[in-house]
Amino acid sequence: MDKLDGRHALVTGGARGIGLAVARELLRLGACVTVAGRGEAALDQTVEELSALGTARRVRIDVADPESVEQGVAAAVQAGGRIDILVNNAGQAGSASVGRTDDALWARMLAVNLSGTFYCSRAVLPGMLEAGWGRIVNVASTAGLIGYTYTAAYCASKHGVVGLTRAMALEVATKGITVNAVCPGFTETDLGREAIANISARTGRSEADAKAALAAFNPQKRLVQPEEVAHAVGWLCLPISSAMNGQSVAVAGGETT
Repeated sequence: MDKLDGRHALVTGGARGIGLAVARELLRLGACVTVAGRGEAALDQTVEELSALGTARRVRIDVADPESVEQGVAAAVQAGGRIDILVNNAGQAGSASVGRTDDALWARMLAVNLSGTFYCSRAVLPGMLEAGWGRIVNVASTAGLIGYTYTAAYCASKHGVVGLTRAMALEVATKGITVNAVCPGFTETDLGREAIANISARTGRSEADAKAALAAFNPQKRLVQPEEVAHAVGWLCLPISSAMNGQSVAVAGGETT
């Protein structure tokens, strides 16, 4: 009940940051893992690292493209068998006031963060339903639970992920499948470092001051670590966590309390 031996997990955005930490955690729990992303060189490097921990493969998927998702999921199934666990981690962030949010930024946030989560979930659900077991964990954000200034498009996309999580969870509640979300606060990843650099460039503050400003949102006054998010994802995937369904678990030091 506390292992994932024999389970096949697909982790989107698995070449870095939270996705890479999740892949490591699922391997530690006994699953075999397929990491998905768009950059083949990065995926190859990631698989080389992960293979020291267990069975790891890679597949190229652009989550914003439904045809790419269908082809990538089919390739993952052919190589590693039915997908038992899906972690929808691939995502992008963008910052602008509502008035300065152009159509391209709005469309990109929805396409990658929300539609990508939907496309991947839709692609793996038939196999999970046939098997009578599955875990879908969507990496949302505290921006899916509360609002932040200058991130209207991002917040809208992540609120959508939380709503999608709840709806899917109810549909499959009697099918042996659970659907949950984890909602990290500001996390020490490449995306987090990009946000710090953007704040520094926009405000003229040092990067240390910008980092402190993000850490201040967390009542613990620090950035969340990718491994902390990964542990939450791993726990939600375990057989013993089957009563967890339709939940959005904040990993944020109490920020949303």
